[in-house]
Amino acid sequence: MAERLTKAGARNVFYGGSIFFFAIFVGLTAHSHWYMRTKSTDESTLTPAVARGKHVWERNSCINCHTLLGEGAYFAPELGNVWKRYGGDKDPAGARESLKAWMAAQPTGIEGRRQMPQFNLTEQELNDLADFLEWSSRIKTQNWPPNDAG
Repeated sequence: MAERLTKAGARNVFYGGSIFFFAIFVGLTAHSHWYMRTKSTDESTLTPAVARGKHVWERNSCINCHTLLGEGAYFAPELGNVWKRYGGDKDPAGARESLKAWMAAQPTGIEGRRQMPQFNLTEQELNDLADFLEWSSRIKTQNWPPNDAG
């Protein structure tokens, strides 16, 4: 048995290891996509209102201040579980009205508190955004965010 790793042996270890770990990477990527498509979200609940609500979210750049399922800025609260925090699982109509009233009341003018701007959303946009936030709260996030406060 040789005491040294030959040039050919080193090349074989490099290429063999590269192919092995590339195959692992491809397998894990495929599994992640499969999990997201089949287990994480329910595509049958995607409605036109949810899509419009996502458009309102993007058009007003809400992600510049808020996080949604951990993605975005950490300036304002996480909104991936805001529907549950407002009691949407127990009283959906009450949660929707509370969310709409909160957004309509901005900025609150409380001194020393960060202020959310007033976007002057229409009633339809507020309903669509509430639908989007409700839908996003139902995504199986494997217990993210780690606390209810967001």
